[in-house]
Amino acid sequence: MTAYWFERAFIGDRWQAEVRLTVAEGRVASIETGVAAQRGDERHQAALPGLCNVHSHGFQRGMAGLSERQSRADDNFWSWREIMYRFLDRLTPEDVAAITAQAYAEMLETGFTRVGEFHYLHHDPAGAPYADRAEMAGAIAAARAASGIGLTLLPVFYAHGGFGGAPPAPGQRRFLSSIDEFAALFDAARGKLSGDDRIGIAPHSLRAVTPEELAALLVLSPTGPVHIHAAEQLKEVEDCAAWSGARPVEWLLANAGVDERWCLVHATHLTSPEIRALAQSGAVAGLCPVTEANLGDGIFPGASYLAAGGHFGFGTDSNILIDAAQELRALEYSQRLAHRARALLADADMPFVGMHLFVRALHGGAQALGGSGGLAIGEAADMVSLDMDHPAFAGADDATLIDRWIFAARAGAIDCVWRAGVKRVEAGRHLDAEAIAASYRSCLARLLA
Repeated sequence: MTAYWFERAFIGDRWQAEVRLTVAEGRVASIETGVAAQRGDERHQAALPGLCNVHSHGFQRGMAGLSERQSRADDNFWSWREIMYRFLDRLTPEDVAAITAQAYAEMLETGFTRVGEFHYLHHDPAGAPYADRAEMAGAIAAARAASGIGLTLLPVFYAHGGFGGAPPAPGQRRFLSSIDEFAALFDAARGKLSGDDRIGIAPHSLRAVTPEELAALLVLSPTGPVHIHAAEQLKEVEDCAAWSGARPVEWLLANAGVDERWCLVHATHLTSPEIRALAQSGAVAGLCPVTEANLGDGIFPGASYLAAGGHFGFGTDSNILIDAAQELRALEYSQRLAHRARALLADADMPFVGMHLFVRALHGGAQALGGSGGLAIGEAADMVSLDMDHPAFAGADDATLIDRWIFAARAGAIDCVWRAGVKRVEAGRHLDAEAIAASYRSCLARLLA
């Protein structure tokens, strides 16, 4: 058993003073507040629970910065996707492991302690299954082992190139499976997991999955998380309406039994009735504000959705820039730009924006991934300590401390990060950062030569 003492810690959605916390077998064994440190306790200034990153494509970290050149007058998500397809065409399982480990190490350094890996790169460059169907899932598990992050693996079912079962494009050949092939892959991927890893299921989108296939997938995985891309781009919304007479979120809510175990990733383009219905379903909206801004997807109706009581979590998606605080900040700033007003994502019970966003993301992310929803007895000891000597925290009090981290701290605000009681980050750097980065640099040098 290991004991920690914090001058203050965020327990039960509020700051508590003089907190002594013990950890046994990776989980919080006891919490005492208002107590003195004991001899041998590891001491820190301020502790937050780690956040869940609800949506990641780990391999895309390797192409960060490679798609920022104008290639045509109407550059958008769909032109970016073609660049992404060309990049992934050359990736081996070893490449995926190296790139994803780098992404996961950066996630830990910024306060994410569990990741939902939306994993669709299943097959070899020709589109044929590997001898081990789950070899690519094994590469994700290797990246998790190298970094130490918590993993919720979300194997993706992908069968079509457009709504109504349209044929896939050549660039999608590494993703494709029949239901029977996917069932075998899903079982094999489960065998790659260990510890408190979790597994869910991810029908890619309504453009890649028919209604019949979606129903079969839900039978294949009757419990655990269900994640799906929905309403990310306007073209997707228009094409879905042309196919079905309904918009993507509208169709899912009416036909798929969406409930608390679902995460609708992006859900950017919602009507007022969809906002209310999605909030009432209990599902999580998986928001990725940095990627959505990078791809020009649009602005999620955050103020209206929160006012309706909707749940949300945050993800880094394309991993163009990995920073938990930046994701929260980007959502609030997008609302300010859209509404020309300030402090929109807060309420009377929790008027400080940063704290409100953090608490909502903490609980929504845990719901979406089956992770820890805070520092509590029996939960995984996923902890983040802040460096209170950072200039952004000068004179900070409990009310503004999280706001200062999210809106004012830049780099260097996080000191240590523990995942399941194991310290993975110290003095702001992952303890294996150099070895992980060396593998990443070697991989990218070869891929981009």
